[in-house]
Amino acid sequence: MTIRIWMGCMALILWPLWASAGNLNWRGEWTQGGLIVGQAPPGTRLELDGQPVPVTPEGVFVFGFHRDAPPQVQLRAIFPDGRQEARPFAIAQREYQIQRLDGLPPSKVTPPPAVLERIRRENARVDAVRQQEIPTPYFLSGFAWPATGRISGVYGSQRILNGQPRQPHYGVDIAAPVGTPVRAPADGIVTLAEPDLYYSGATLIIDHGYRVSSSFLHLNQISAHVGQKVRKGEVVATVGKSGRVTGPHLDWRMNWREARIDPTLLVPPMR
Repeated sequence: MTIRIWMGCMALILWPLWASAGNLNWRGEWTQGGLIVGQAPPGTRLELDGQPVPVTPEGVFVFGFHRDAPPQVQLRAIFPDGRQEARPFAIAQREYQIQRLDGLPPSKVTPPPAVLERIRRENARVDAVRQQEIPTPYFLSGFAWPATGRISGVYGSQRILNGQPRQPHYGVDIAAPVGTPVRAPADGIVTLAEPDLYYSGATLIIDHGYRVSSSFLHLNQISAHVGQKVRKGEVVATVGKSGRVTGPHLDWRMNWREARIDPTLLVPPMR
């Protein structure tokens, strides 16, 4: 049995289906920052607001919603027998916190012109990594917390840095001592392992298939390497305080394509 077939069969076990509409079943929250994982008849084609959504040969699909997703989306299905269905889905709108961070080095809030080109190069590299297509649904392993500790920053919060408004925070911050193990939250392939990016410091990205990815920022050491297949729970790095930080913590972020996903919607409450 190939890994694709095996993981497709495991979808019903590891991702219990919570709801259905017609021939589509899914698990997840239709909310800003939510991720939907579902099952369709093999051979189905899907479109979300007119954009194609890949479906595995076994009928598994995944898509998600950005922090500022609109109140409604439309999901269109074209089934193998030619039938078509188009359904609107309401996306819950969220209210976000305001988080103020003071005491940051001024160069990390407003970078000097000399480093702007470096920042552009680093952003382009990260964007290119997230464009990769890995057609194996590793996300079916389910997700777990990569580390435990005090939650010091939440998804979606508007950040005020040294009194200046900046981009929202797209991850969850877990405060923990330097050297605390960071574990893969789900199966996947390492696609980026950089020891020193300007804002995020030592940075690791794990692709969970079909452009669902986890990013880990401000690390101390990275033990995984690009191209390595990792299993859920495997140690891949350690918590640090590199990049733009005020103290040691892990910043865990998730993407589906360009959409920023809220990792806390995919894991149980932290013990």
